[in-house]
Amino acid sequence: MTDSEYMRRAIELAARAEKEGDVPIGAVLRVGELVIESWNRKESQHDATAHAEMLAIGEASRRLGRWRLSDATLYVTKEPCVMCAGALIAARVGCVVYGAADPKGGADGGAFEILRSSKTNHRPEVRAGILEAECSEQLVAFFRGRREGNREAPR
Repeated sequence: MTDSEYMRRAIELAARAEKEGDVPIGAVLRVGELVIESWNRKESQHDATAHAEMLAIGEASRRLGRWRLSDATLYVTKEPCVMCAGALIAARVGCVVYGAADPKGGADGGAFEILRSSKTNHRPEVRAGILEAECSEQLVAFFRGRREGNREAPR
């Protein structure tokens, strides 16, 4: 499969997050033949760390019986935040592919420069802007709906 095909699946997973009352962010983590699918679950799990990326890393590590994921590629609909970037570096994820940039909280140059920083002990390959328009529109529509009161904010 291509980067775009994996990202399309991540967009579908992001829609699942939205249906469950969470910010629509989806992730697909591929390690060889193993494919882990995840989406944001902060609201349903009542856990600030339940980001799509974090859940995918944890599940892959459990299934593989190892924390080093240097042979993994993560596809995620939005530029990873600081927490997720730190986890991607700690897990030694080999490649990060994302769609929408996040100028307010992204850690690949959006608000911070962590993923490609020369100060870290690991730097994944990064490919940004894959299906960026679709990923961005999904997030923009979600937050527009929240502002307009079309969607009840989670409690």
